[in-house]
Amino acid sequence: MPRIGTTEIIVVAIVIFVIFGGKKLPELVKGIAQAIKEFRNAFKDKD
Repeated sequence: MPRIGTTEIIVVAIVIFVIFGGKKLPELVKGIAQAIKEFRNAFKDKD
């Protein structure tokens, strides 16, 4: 499986910015961060 490089991350970030715009982007990032936090907590609880 190939590793994701810096160029790919930048391209994805630009596409997300174009799709969601500047106003919705902070809400999107906050939602993703909360989802990651909940996933980690659920994974820790499972062990």
